[in-house]
Amino acid sequence: MATRRILLLTLASLLLFSLISAPIFSSAAATDEDEDLSFLEELESGDAVSGDHHHSDVEYSDNEEEDFENYDDFDVPSDFTHQEEEDEVAKFDEKDVVVLTDGNFSDFVDENKYVMVEFYAPWCGHCKALAPEYAAAATALKEDNVTLAKVDATEENELAEKYEVQGFPTVYFFVDGEHKPYSGQRTKDGIVIWIKKKIGPGISNITTTEDAEHILTSEDKVVLAFLNSLVGPDSQEFSAASKLDDDVNFYQTSNPSVAKMFHLEADVKRPALVLLKKEAEKVTHFDGQFKKSVIAEFVSANKLPLVTTFSRESAPLIFESSIRKQLLLFATSNDSQAAITTFQEAAKLFKGKLIFVYVDVDNEEVGKPVADYFGVTGDAPKVLGYAANDESRKYILDGEVTLENIKAFGEAFLEDKLKPFYKSDPIPETNDGDVKIVVGNNFDDIVLDKSKDVLLEIYAPWCGHCQSLEPTYNKLAKHLRVIESLVIAKMDGTTNEHPRAKADGFPTILFFPAGKKSADPIPCDADRTVVAFYKFLKEHASIPFKLQKPASSAPVSEDSQAKEGIKTSSTSDVKDEL
Repeated sequence: MATRRILLLTLASLLLFSLISAPIFSSAAATDEDEDLSFLEELESGDAVSGDHHHSDVEYSDNEEEDFENYDDFDVPSDFTHQEEEDEVAKFDEKDVVVLTDGNFSDFVDENKYVMVEFYAPWCGHCKALAPEYAAAATALKEDNVTLAKVDATEENELAEKYEVQGFPTVYFFVDGEHKPYSGQRTKDGIVIWIKKKIGPGISNITTTEDAEHILTSEDKVVLAFLNSLVGPDSQEFSAASKLDDDVNFYQTSNPSVAKMFHLEADVKRPALVLLKKEAEKVTHFDGQFKKSVIAEFVSANKLPLVTTFSRESAPLIFESSIRKQLLLFATSNDSQAAITTFQEAAKLFKGKLIFVYVDVDNEEVGKPVADYFGVTGDAPKVLGYAANDESRKYILDGEVTLENIKAFGEAFLEDKLKPFYKSDPIPETNDGDVKIVVGNNFDDIVLDKSKDVLLEIYAPWCGHCQSLEPTYNKLAKHLRVIESLVIAKMDGTTNEHPRAKADGFPTILFFPAGKKSADPIPCDADRTVVAFYKFLKEHASIPFKLQKPASSAPVSEDSQAKEGIKTSSTSDVKDEL
């Protein structure tokens, strides 16, 4: 009975508290609900930007500058508008590439053991660049009973959705109907080598010097194992290692004359292994344990040249390497020879630890976009360190490109002792506009000011969505300019960086609450209207604020609005109630 009485008293107390407190809470809520925002809505009635532009950064991302690891981002966004380029691209034969549609896709993949499928878009520059290489690979692989096919993903929407096509080109390799992504180079040889490794033993035998001569003259890099026997444990270990690398051909021989052509003496202790490249460092001998993982690590560390020239073809080798740190030399064609020689000498000191890359900044197609991405300016040679990890940080060598400087820089880079470099435009001499201009070097002072609630738009000048948003964003800032605790700001995300400003696309809008600057910013998911932005700020601001409807608001004709850019005379009279 006592327990029941206590329970009843508790319930009664809760009920009484709710009855007492409900009007208070309702009143507070009503205050916000009853806030007159009509003066904001009136100004938006003729705006081109409205609620139709419901925000989804991923949905309409215009970001061309993603992670450097995604090497496609450094191919110039090419629309192949020049007629001679179109004619050149058209000069190849696709007779061996099968066209698949929703109607024949399933049956074709089921009926053929090996099928490579490219999902493409007709307007995609990357797809156009791949097309002749893909067609040549299709012809080369016919004798291996491998079929290369293509699907126009802009027409076959259901197929593209079924296979989760997110970008172009997307290439899959089907074996008995099961598919896996293609991860090799976008060249004829790259495709052929990758597929042959997937369908064959991974290694080929060289028994004659004639065969050896053909391989040495036709291939840029090869791995040869000199074994006592072409079958047995050593051959099996070598074959297993070959499966772990998709862009180097693996060969084996037991013929001393063949081995000698590959710079292996007849009396060398077997099993012996050598990697040959048509580069400055032509021959690299293996001296490790003859085991799958050790062999694969040796090949991965040594298959690249001492210095790799950045190009569309070399990009996959750079970014898909197990070595995640790179040193990049940016130099003009005039300065490249002396700088590359020094760079190569330094590369010998860091084999297997760092990848050394040369970027020709005079190359308008590839080099200049990479330099722009990293914020490298000026004509003098520059060395930059890049860590292709989650943070994707960059580091600049402060000093001349000498062997001593590169050596010290590389060692500090490997030991994580360098200070990251972030791109920044010059700090504006004046910054008195309603929308504050943020650059990399004033980000801390403006955005991370603990006394301010800050709304930051990260935009790109070429982004159409950003351009459409600008009138609305400017009006929001104009309304809120009298509220000292609020800052409406924007930053050009193509020329400025900061570790706290992560843009998934353009525009990205982030809110940094006052007093909570160490926490992650809050993504702004509001509709693209002044009212929606205002309500978002009211909800998330650490420092409360409220706009009051102007005391007087004279009616303005539509003609007057058009002449004045759809603005009212009362906007400047908005006052802060706090």
